[in-house]
Amino acid sequence: MEGYIVKEYHGPVKRYCQTLQLRDNPELIAQYRDRHSREKAWPEILEGIREVGILEMEIYIRGTLLFMIVETPVDFDWNSAMARLATLPRQQEWEDYMSIFQNAGAGATSAEKWQPMERMFHLY
Repeated sequence: MEGYIVKEYHGPVKRYCQTLQLRDNPELIAQYRDRHSREKAWPEILEGIREVGILEMEIYIRGTLLFMIVETPVDFDWNSAMARLATLPRQQEWEDYMSIFQNAGAGATSAEKWQPMERMFHLY
């Protein structure tokens, strides 16, 4: 197994971890992965993520389970950032498009789809 290099910051950042379930369909999962490739991810979505203050975002997959890690500045306010993200160009269109692959209904926002995980252990 190979690890993943992460960006180094010159100060503390906050980390949010969330999960989402995909539909149990290998063809849809393959399409979902493809839609998140650098070539096919919508530029407006990537710009919007940065615009609301997110520094880094990673999504990991195992079977139908997605695990997302988001790193932000320490003073980041998740609720206000997600409310703002939902208003940005093409964001709801993207969310509706992604709902084809996800166990989530059309019309749901990113904040409604992705469920926060509780940190139960850490070792620093």
